[in-house]
Amino acid sequence: MAHFVVVGAGQAGVALVARLRAEGFDGEITLIGAEPVPPYQRPPLSKAYLLGDMPLERLMLRGADWYAANNITLMLNTAVTAIDAAAQTVTAGEQVIPYDELAFCTGSSPRRLPATIGGALNGVYTVRDLSDADAMAPEFTAGRKLLVVGGGYIGLEAAAVAAKKGVEVTLVEMAPRILQRVACEQTSDYFRALHTAHGVTIRENTGLARLIGDGRVTGAELSDGTHLDVDFVIVGVGIAPETALAEMAGAACNNGIDTDSHGRTTTPHIWAAGDCANLMLDGARIRIESVGNAIDQAETVARNMLGADMAYAPKPWFWSDQYDVKLQIAGLNTGYDAVHVKTDPDNPDFRVHWYFAGDRLIAVDAMNAPRDYMVGKRLIEAGKSPAPELLTDPSGDLKALLRG
Repeated sequence: MAHFVVVGAGQAGVALVARLRAEGFDGEITLIGAEPVPPYQRPPLSKAYLLGDMPLERLMLRGADWYAANNITLMLNTAVTAIDAAAQTVTAGEQVIPYDELAFCTGSSPRRLPATIGGALNGVYTVRDLSDADAMAPEFTAGRKLLVVGGGYIGLEAAAVAAKKGVEVTLVEMAPRILQRVACEQTSDYFRALHTAHGVTIRENTGLARLIGDGRVTGAELSDGTHLDVDFVIVGVGIAPETALAEMAGAACNNGIDTDSHGRTTTPHIWAAGDCANLMLDGARIRIESVGNAIDQAETVARNMLGADMAYAPKPWFWSDQYDVKLQIAGLNTGYDAVHVKTDPDNPDFRVHWYFAGDRLIAVDAMNAPRDYMVGKRLIEAGKSPAPELLTDPSGDLKALLRG
């Protein structure tokens, strides 16, 4: 009987094993996770869960009995310490587990501040797993001072939670603007104004020189010489793909685990999916850090592990919740040369940013605009590019564009 092993019990790992069973695979499946809790959703950790609006049980991806009911061996709190690709074995804990096919869904880890500038002080947090969120939750008390390092989505979401709880927030971003790596200037402007209206101090073009404290952080010195008193710090300066095990197995890794269009690594019988995978898209390599990609790519890999021979065609989508604004993103904005803005004079929180490369629609940022997001997503997936004036017309019939 064939034995498929999946390392990494996150969104991609669970999606992969669920699809194996849905496709009729009746062999052995082992899902190995490093954390002591069953697989759960990560995005709410910096949003609803940290706010206290989502209980732990709602975070879980599957019910506690689902794994046993589907004859899936779930190994929790288990570190994988060795991969022998020649013998096709995984060493997990004290067990040596043989496999016929192996999939890495190892995800990524947050980049941390160096200990030399205070990154190891107590009260300095990253937001990646459940233990991170649980550890920092008691810090969110009204009147305390928080420094957020990094103006990406994780940093902004954490700042929003803190501000809603009455914490005094300062956010520093080394780049000229927040969200510079992932969004257009118009989206940066929107969220800068939103956070400022909620009392967050945003300092762009400003880095962190060092954190100050004796055991626990008490202050920060910024790159411009400013000193801040702080009670705790949240670091959101990006993530790095987890590739150590794939490298141990001899698989090529370049900013992630290199895969072909089917999810195969360069090592036979080994696959990769999710944040850790560096996949081929339009002739170039890219990592897509999103729940949607983790699920869709993992399901394609599962089918290919069973011999389907399917190429993966990403349909990227993302989201972020900040205060009462829901940002929904479809497509990839890489290479855009124009952004067309749609507004609603009766709703100042409504905003849609349509990204074009030449005359081709490639992405959309929709703020409190779910209808525009859904239409935009379908247009991008269908390869349709209506004229910008049709997309930005507040009185236009968006659905008609899908039929055009």
